[in-house]
This record gives sequence, structure tokens and C-alpha cells, in this order.
Amino acid sequence: MTISLPSSDAFTRLRDLRFDDPNAIPAAWAARSRRPIGGADSRLFIVAADHPARGANKVGDDPLAMADREDLLTRLATALQHPGVDGVLASPDILDDLVVLGCLEDKLAVGSMNRGGLAGSSFEIDDRFTGHTAAGMARDGIDLAKTLLRVCLDDPATASALAANAQAVNDCRAADIPVMLEPFMSEWNGGKVRNILTPEAVIASIGVAQALGTSSSHTWLKIPVVDDMERVLAATTLPTLLLGGERSDDPEATFRSWEHALSLPGVRGLVIGRSIVYPADGDVSASVDRAAGLVHGAERAHA
Repeated sequence: MTISLPSSDAFTRLRDLRFDDPNAIPAAWAARSRRPIGGADSRLFIVAADHPARGANKVGDDPLAMADREDLLTRLATALQHPGVDGVLASPDILDDLVVLGCLEDKLAVGSMNRGGLAGSSFEIDDRFTGHTAAGMARDGIDLAKTLLRVCLDDPATASALAANAQAVNDCRAADIPVMLEPFMSEWNGGKVRNILTPEAVIASIGVAQALGTSSSHTWLKIPVVDDMERVLAATTLPTLLLGGERSDDPEATFRSWEHALSLPGVRGLVIGRSIVYPADGDVSASVDRAAGLVHGAERAHA
């Protein structure tokens, strides 16, 4: 099914529907066509857009880049039009918008579970599960789940964050939904949470995350690309996707680092947000096309 870019009339209908007929949203989920998670080549390219739910709207020098909802949805629809984009990761409000707009047909929907650790807050490490639940995702036919886990050894809230993530792993396993854990070793620095992006820190975070819950059968990892990725990937047998992080000042170097990491054992693809949806040159289609080629190969990405 071809995905169309939403028109101004489509956004008007979306707003009217949310007021007049809220039950049309679960109906849209029930009617949505789904696909196997692995697709034809067992590789995935997921576009991420769950940042606004944590109050993180900044891209580059623009503090509110992701705040314009029509613009964000249009950018996501542009990405989802590409045959090499397998799906989108987002909070419930964005996924509900996309399903009503018809942008999730035969694409994967990935539900973001914990958005309570608001960016810049004093309670950022206490990352509560305020978004999707396993039961809600099973109800709507959402394909995968994602959690964020910052492990800060100096912050007592880490203990409850670990317990909450373990429960999410258990709940997703019971619902037969794969769950991607996005772990970091983190620290407070100048009143802000900073993720430690050394190979040693990423390896430590993998060890913590993959042991959570009563079974790892449905657990995946979503990890950053750092130095010495061969050693990092040797720390796990779990399915692993690479995260894109913030938009880089050197996109060519970023693409090269992704290309190398994608060749390593266990890596199944990319989950990229701002650097693809808000590229520095403004050309969403070109950025998506290049990343899709890295994941699926140029020929398969355009199939």
C-alpha cells in the first residue's frame, strides 16, 4: 500500500475526528495491515520520534524543532513512504496520529514505554513508565516496544528504574512483544544527565540491561555507535539495533560509522531520529534513502 503525505485537509479531519469520534482511533488500529517483524532480509530501519514526549524538542540550534506536530508528521510520512523504512518508534499520541493518517500500513509500529524522565529535570533518572504498556500494545497490535534505561550509580532513583525496566521485560514477554532496551551508563554533570559513551561504559550497560527480567527471550538492545564496536558487540547475543543520537556536524562521518557497525555480528539495523528526520540540509528523502541503503543494500532498499 502506498503511503501518501498528509494534506492540510487530512490534518483538519484528524483534529475533528479526535473531538467528534475518538473511537475511530482504536478502529484504525484494528483495521491496520501488518507485516512480519523481520521482513524479507531480517534487517530493520526504524525512524524514531519519541523525543517530544520527554520534552526534548531540540534539533541543532532550534530548541523547538520537533514541536510543530504537522511538520513532524509530514517528515515522518515522508520517511515512511520509502520502501526501505520498516517502521516508526514513537509515543502513543504520535502513533495514533500516524495510524489515522494511514501512514502505518504494512509498517512496524514501535511503542515507547517510559517517557517520564523529562529532559533537564531533577528526576530525569527516575524514568517512569508513562507511555505505552504491554497490554495496550497487545490490544492495538503494536509490533515492538522500546524502553530507555539510564544507569547512574550516584543516583538512588536508578534502583527503581532498573526494577521498572525488568517488569517491562516480563510484561512484554507475556504479551509476546519484543522489547528494545536502550541502556546507558550515565552521570550527573553540571546539573544535567550525561550519557557516558566509552566502549567500557556501553559494554557495562549492555550487561545490566540484558539480564533484566525473568527471561531474555523477547529482549533486544538499542545501543549507540561508539569506538571499538567489535568489542562492544561481543558483549551480547541479543538482537541489536544501532541508535542515531543527535544530529552530527559531520554527517559523512556518521554514515561511515553506521556502515561499519552494521557489518558486525548481531546488528540488525538502525533506529534513527533527529539526524534523519531533521537533516542539516533539509532533504529528508535523501537522508532516508542513504540510511535505508546502508541497512538493506541499495537494491533491496528500493524494492
